[in-house]
Amino acid sequence: MLRSVRRVALAAVVASLAAGCGASPEGSAAEPTTGEGAERRASAVAPEGVPSALAAQRLQWTDCAGTEDSPAPGDDWRCATLEVPVDWSAPEDDTMKLALIRSEARGDRRIGSLLFNFGGPGASGVATMPSYGGTLSSLHERYDLVSWDPRGVGASSGIRCRDDAEIAEAESVDMVPETAAEEAAFLEDAADFGQGCEDSAGPLLAHVSTADTARDMELMRHVLGDRDLNYFGFSYGTELGGVYAHLFPERVGRMVLDAVVDPTADVFEHAENQARGFQRALDAYLESTGQDPREGTRRLADLLERIDQDPLPTASEDRRLTRTLAVIGIVLPLYSESAWPTLTDALRAAREGDGTELLALADAYHGRDASGHYATTTHSQRAISCLDARQRPTVEETRERLPRFEEISPVFGPLLGWDTAGWCHDWPVAGLNETPEVSAPGADPVLVVGNTGDPATPYEGARRMADELGEDVGVMITWEGQGHGAYGNGSDCVETAVDTYLLEGKAPEDGMVCSR
Repeated sequence: MLRSVRRVALAAVVASLAAGCGASPEGSAAEPTTGEGAERRASAVAPEGVPSALAAQRLQWTDCAGTEDSPAPGDDWRCATLEVPVDWSAPEDDTMKLALIRSEARGDRRIGSLLFNFGGPGASGVATMPSYGGTLSSLHERYDLVSWDPRGVGASSGIRCRDDAEIAEAESVDMVPETAAEEAAFLEDAADFGQGCEDSAGPLLAHVSTADTARDMELMRHVLGDRDLNYFGFSYGTELGGVYAHLFPERVGRMVLDAVVDPTADVFEHAENQARGFQRALDAYLESTGQDPREGTRRLADLLERIDQDPLPTASEDRRLTRTLAVIGIVLPLYSESAWPTLTDALRAAREGDGTELLALADAYHGRDASGHYATTTHSQRAISCLDARQRPTVEETRERLPRFEEISPVFGPLLGWDTAGWCHDWPVAGLNETPEVSAPGADPVLVVGNTGDPATPYEGARRMADELGEDVGVMITWEGQGHGAYGNGSDCVETAVDTYLLEGKAPEDGMVCSR
């Protein structure tokens, strides 16, 4: 599936992949509860079934270290590690460390911690959190801003399924196979990727589910010293928030879910949702440039077909723009309306026979830097998604659905349709669920924010999330805008509603609409 990337401008999308910090050194692991924070922690309800040594740990916040993928953040940010069970069904057994980052509340009227997950799954909260400081300035006055690398991500035993050379070599595999040979290569590549994940993660590969991470959050809440969990989830982070609310409804504090994943969708429906969402965004983009969406889509599909037959040269002598890379290059700027001019320039160059600009966009999406080093967000995403999802579509089942994908979007449908067959093909561990369970009877109101123009998590999913959370729990507001997510995307109406809820505990009326 297409990974979630959210920022208000293309430059910020790339920066959010590059900026951040690493985990603190091994010596900063948790210690027994004494000193700073002990009083708050004593008032926080301990999670059931957690070994006393883990429940009593104390976070040691130190300067954040940089990594090969990102520099250290400013002095406002401090890092620590949290020890959690590898297997939550056997919490007394092996443990692992999760990397955390925090900037303490700036004002005197502190509410507590506000935990953030930026999506993916697989996005590093440690790397991303500092880039949101400006956007969250009003919340920062009263909340400690906290994020983390979930298990299997980044500095928390991050899963890397291939090295840079292997990733680059795999770019030649046609992800929309049209011949028997291409199909065989497609499936072989998928199986090889899964084997690489198993080689990298070992037993951890069976313990990186969304439910595992939700249980980590419950321990994190307690160790941070918060009686309830205050949480802000974007994109996949909305699914994670919903799963947490289902498991621990009595511990839900003030929770915001923005750019909402449809919790009722299976693998095929999720891919169809994305095809529909990206096509809607493409239609809006084409209209903004004075083109008829139907005709513009046809011209773009024709361009992709020509690229498939004859990949375009680029400024890099040893790399050409394939159809798969071209589609990914088109996808990235659709995440943010302010990046649409970048898409115009890239498409103009491609029509003139130069794939350099679309390749650069695809590289930004994949986290590839100028040296050829790739980030591993998509590796973690696949490991988490394939453990979460029980469904394993066959090639035959996918072929039956392809006409529907192509009808939804001639541009994005073929790639997303075939992705359902390859994503978890021959995966080393069995999946857990048909769809995530997010019902949370008895929880306090959860604010669900839907964006009518969201490309990656289409608007309909927000209403379904609000309904699935339960009556008097899911409270939904709508933004009639463009881009992935609403908060921080330029709507004063959305930001006022969210800030009022998080700072004052006053949820807006269900059904509130914020127009452009």
